[in-house]
Amino acid sequence: MKIIISGGGTGGHIFPAIAIARALQRRKPDVEILFVGAQHRMEMEKVPAAGYRIIGLPVAGLQRRLTWKNLTFLPKLFISLTKCQGIINSFKPDVVIGVGGYASGPMLKTAQRNKIPTVIQEQNSYAGLTNKLLGRKATKICVAYDGMDKYFPSSKIVFTGNPIRKGMQNLVMNSPEAFEYFGFSPDKPTLLVVGGSLGAKSINESMAFNLDELILKKVQVIWQTGKTYYDTARNELTKYSDHKVKVVDFINRMDYAFSIADVIISRAGAGTISELYAVGKPVILVPSPNVAEDHQTKNAMALVNKNAAILVKDSDAIDSLVKTYINLIDNEVKMVELSKNIKQLAHMDADNEIVDEILKIVEKVK
Repeated sequence: MKIIISGGGTGGHIFPAIAIARALQRRKPDVEILFVGAQHRMEMEKVPAAGYRIIGLPVAGLQRRLTWKNLTFLPKLFISLTKCQGIINSFKPDVVIGVGGYASGPMLKTAQRNKIPTVIQEQNSYAGLTNKLLGRKATKICVAYDGMDKYFPSSKIVFTGNPIRKGMQNLVMNSPEAFEYFGFSPDKPTLLVVGGSLGAKSINESMAFNLDELILKKVQVIWQTGKTYYDTARNELTKYSDHKVKVVDFINRMDYAFSIADVIISRAGAGTISELYAVGKPVILVPSPNVAEDHQTKNAMALVNKNAAILVKDSDAIDSLVKTYINLIDNEVKMVELSKNIKQLAHMDADNEIVDEILKIVEKVK
């Protein structure tokens, strides 16, 4: 069995892709898996680190503003489509899976043109233009939100949820090892701040400008800044050296961070939200405004409408994010309510359910 998994760009696409690959290997140890990503994007580092081979395409996104970079879009797309045809010819996959990201479009388009079955793993509550177009000829579309028949043929949709990273399914809450790992006390509130794998300017600035308020409340903070903002955040911390604020550009033991957090502040990427379901802690979401069709706000509203999260607009974050957090930790009833409601949305076996669909397709092909 030969499977191509295509896409990436952010951790929200890459980690589910790796989870699907691992679930495939558990079920079919002799499966051959090839990843196809975009050159110079995060997947070119994270996928090999997970033990998989990846081929990079020169494809890039079309910018929504006037910029010279758009002049290179069509040439890069043409080269990528040509390269995808070469990959299809040499690897001869049974199924091609698209998880979103720049590389997913040309790879799935080429597979469909060659009559190879394709599976779309649509992670968001709002389908982007590329997936809507590819969905017409896709064999199956695995979704994580209700109402996706607005974008795809209902006969092709399977509700699976989004796969989450290994270690998120069986978290040990308030683990003594996790407190020791961060050097924190179980007797004080702990705030986890994650702006996504690439960082979030508004969240980082909100933290930097309002650390005094958190320290007054004796809050311990785990703050993932992303690489871009790490040095700035470290400089801000020099005046708070005696306080428990742990700043990192990337959290390697996210299971430990989730274990001891009382509240989580986060972007609203689909993969992140799926992990937050599994964690079951109160969440404040700050959707990124810099994504196609504002899909993070739509993801967040799916939770807010079920009283499973609080939303703070990106434009309001600097002034109101930390205040919203402080009001929340002073409201025990609201904390319990949010935790209970978000736990009910968890879908823990998404990777295996997606693999079920892939194996059904392969059996028909064979």
